[in-house]
Amino acid sequence: MTQEKRSLHKTPPDGGWGWMIVIGCFFVTVCTRAVTRCISIFFVEFQSYFAQDYARTAWIHSIVDCSTMLCAPIGSYVSNHFSCQVGIILGGVLASTGLVLSSFATSLEYLYLTLGVLTGLGFALCYSPAIAMVGKYFEKRKALAYGIAMSGSGIGTFILAPVVQLLIEQFSWRGALLILGGFVSNLCVCGALMRPISLKEDSLHYPLKQEPQLDSSCSPLCQDCSHKRLCYCTTKEYRFLLKPKFIILAVSFLFLAYGCSPPFVYLVPYSLSVGVSHQEAAFLMSILGIVDIVGNITFGWVTDRRFLKKHRYCCYLIAVGLDGLCCLFLPILTCFQLLVPFSVMFGYFDGAYVALIPVITGDVVGTSNLSSALGVVFFLHAVPYLLSPPIAGWLVDTTGDYTAAFLLSGFSMIFCSILLGLAKIINRIKKNPQATVVRSSDIKQEVWTNGDVSCLNAISEKEV
Repeated sequence: MTQEKRSLHKTPPDGGWGWMIVIGCFFVTVCTRAVTRCISIFFVEFQSYFAQDYARTAWIHSIVDCSTMLCAPIGSYVSNHFSCQVGIILGGVLASTGLVLSSFATSLEYLYLTLGVLTGLGFALCYSPAIAMVGKYFEKRKALAYGIAMSGSGIGTFILAPVVQLLIEQFSWRGALLILGGFVSNLCVCGALMRPISLKEDSLHYPLKQEPQLDSSCSPLCQDCSHKRLCYCTTKEYRFLLKPKFIILAVSFLFLAYGCSPPFVYLVPYSLSVGVSHQEAAFLMSILGIVDIVGNITFGWVTDRRFLKKHRYCCYLIAVGLDGLCCLFLPILTCFQLLVPFSVMFGYFDGAYVALIPVITGDVVGTSNLSSALGVVFFLHAVPYLLSPPIAGWLVDTTGDYTAAFLLSGFSMIFCSILLGLAKIINRIKKNPQATVVRSSDIKQEVWTNGDVSCLNAISEKEV
């Protein structure tokens, strides 16, 4: 690949090739998150073929999800030090290879390695870099762009689920995995769309050094960097980890990730336990997926409006809190007519806050650090995603119903919202006294200089 000269943009272009980036990110979410959800369709086939119980078979889905999130920092690192294009194309090759090799599986342990670890690693190299690229190209319409890009998960699940089931019926699970591997190879095409862009903010975060042959921004072009220079670049990239705002946001993600997973896993089993038919239970998941898309796009568009743009943080924590509140009411909903409103409300607010996660993260760390920050954010999702379904299942086995599992899930999400709300209030309280001190010092300054503030300013400037 030839070296490409990139023009320096003062601000994100908010359009143009950016919409191609959104389309590319949309299909990345289809090929990663939607395909991950569709892996659950193979569970019955794996169970019957390998003669294993549900618990051992369920680890396949957990390992894929955990690997995708756990390896997200690797995706960010490859994207930052080589390029987003290289990261996504490499991830597409690994994910496709993992699915193709899985079609030759002879045991569940084989699937843990190929379908779980290898495919999950490939998804990790694609997911966070693609999402970060959207933030590079959009500022004014960032939430809308993310809403469209992230809706690929819901749309992909809605379309791929019946298609995968049809493929299994026609070609068996081996043929379906083989075809799915070919479909996922389209990630390489998505990676080719990710045209790099340089922003003025990047040059401010990574100032020029007196080394004419070295690229100043620690970009993909600095392949001849020394070890010290590479360490310096890495330190600059992850300096946001020490920001108090990011630390609080990171802690909140742990509770959010724990709370959001069990409702998706146990909605259908709970519905069946209260007398809902199999068709109606499946329809509840379809409703949830469709409304999730609506939440992605509409909430993204609304929070891009001028009167709400400054309050995205508050909109995010409200959406998370309301999603948790829906979980608290779930145990008392015991018929299909009552579960439909739950699917609508939970799906909408789930799509709403998911679309705002990269926006809120970008507001905290800045656009130049967004790729690295998203890698850390998705890394934090890994352990809760791995542990929350088994813990919820243990609560169901212990108590004999789903009440404790859904209540713990709901309170976890509500605690996430309360934590962020308290942090916002404390931060505002800290700022107000400082503003008061500044105003009082200005008054004293005016009295001491008899109103000749400009004279004092001139003296201070000369001293500086």
